[in-house]
Amino acid sequence: MGFLVVLDRVADGAAFDKVIEPARRAVRAVLRPQAVRDVLHGTWLGHPLHPVLVQVPVGSWISAGVLDLVPRLRPAATFLIGTGVAAAVPASLSGAADWSEQEVGVRRLGAIHAVANAAALGLYAGSLAARATDRGGLGRVLSYTALGIATGSAAIGGHMSYAQSSGASHAATAARALSTDWMDLGPLDDFPEGRPTLRTGKAASTAVPLVAVRRGARVVVLVGACSHLSGPLYEGTVEKVRGADCLVCPWHGSAFDLESGAARRGPAANPQEKLEVRMEAGRVMARLAPRHE
Repeated sequence: MGFLVVLDRVADGAAFDKVIEPARRAVRAVLRPQAVRDVLHGTWLGHPLHPVLVQVPVGSWISAGVLDLVPRLRPAATFLIGTGVAAAVPASLSGAADWSEQEVGVRRLGAIHAVANAAALGLYAGSLAARATDRGGLGRVLSYTALGIATGSAAIGGHMSYAQSSGASHAATAARALSTDWMDLGPLDDFPEGRPTLRTGKAASTAVPLVAVRRGARVVVLVGACSHLSGPLYEGTVEKVRGADCLVCPWHGSAFDLESGAARRGPAANPQEKLEVRMEAGRVMARLAPRHE
């Protein structure tokens, strides 16, 4: 049985849900207020923060593993292990924030990912303690064991990111199915003022939901699937969030600036795909931005 098959079976199983759900609630209780979670999600960055932060511990630990092979470079390896241990704290917090807002299959694999990372972190801390007391051999055994566990955990994280689309923009995926031609969304008079309205975009093999919000004589059109987890934005609301008029997702509360599509409140970090709009004889025409052509 392949490794990926095992991961998919774990994601489909409910054996540990009774433990995972209380842990999820605890994470959300600890990571308050919303502004703290938004920092950890990377909402301010326009991109998930966790993949950025993990580069430091991963890079430090891999480099330490190489330097440990050369006796005269082992003091530098010890320094890099310590750097990785320190950097793992903010990386873990950002990962926990993202994990608490994911769908159930991702949370199941994420729990294993977190346990493995915690084990690796503990072993690296033990390695530092051993090195500090002149037990270098034990320190290297512990650090290489930790590196092996961290590598396996990284493979799980990669599966969550690429196979389960954790952190990916679901709006961008939906946008790729759209035609790049101008689409007639109907007469302006059919759009209610300030309220999200469902429209359908042309695609090669399937209909793509769009959400339109009329603002006087203008209409804002976005991809209708939330960039976070494909929530139906056309069932959301228009609210003022951090000084901007935003479209708020009904599933997890992510808020997107109507002017730019940028995320103003998480858990979404990626912006919402926004379409170009023009008026023709009182009808609303929209098309995907040229960058997708």
